[in-house]
Amino acid sequence: MSDPAATSADEPIRVSDHDLDDLAATLERLVRTTEAQGRMLERLKAEGSDTHPAGDDAEDHGPQQEDNEPQGEPDPVREAAGDPGPASVFILALDNQAYGVELHALTAWVNHLLLPVYGREITTSRPWCHQWHEHPEAVARLHALWLAWQQFTDVEAGLAGPSVWHRDHLDPTWLQLRAPDGPFAACTTSPNRPHHRLLPTPAPEPTELELAA
Repeated sequence: MSDPAATSADEPIRVSDHDLDDLAATLERLVRTTEAQGRMLERLKAEGSDTHPAGDDAEDHGPQQEDNEPQGEPDPVREAAGDPGPASVFILALDNQAYGVELHALTAWVNHLLLPVYGREITTSRPWCHQWHEHPEAVARLHALWLAWQQFTDVEAGLAGPSVWHRDHLDPTWLQLRAPDGPFAACTTSPNRPHHRLLPTPAPEPTELELAA
């Protein structure tokens, strides 16, 4: 006669359903989306720059960059053509088209990874706004957090990379964004009462030219 305890021990453990359908698969999709958005941004920036036909001057520029070279490396052809490339990775510094592409990728990361894992409950001391993309400060902070996530979750960041991201980037960003007096102070403080309002910002000081006029 078989031992009931041994039989139950051999049975597979049933894992209860989780809000995250499959975090590993979601993370993989986000990585692929991030890479695709990066390639799209590169194409948009390349299309916006002036193209120069290859001719006798091509010999002065040296060999052309091969397709398998990293896109992040300096391009001598671009530098010789007078195009320094993007001036900043800061999302608020991008033009309208590049901003839209970057915001689309950022939104996917926020909705499918950041909020399901780190969202926590909405309260008066921890407000949130589902229309965060209309708050420039929120967009800037979340985009910086996303850029840091891409860097510190890469294998080249080492085993301590994710820990550094949590300590130095996620925690301070979350404290600022969801503070009672943060950018969402006038927005949702209860999940049952969605609300969105932009807070007024201080008027800029007039310049000397404006004062003289």
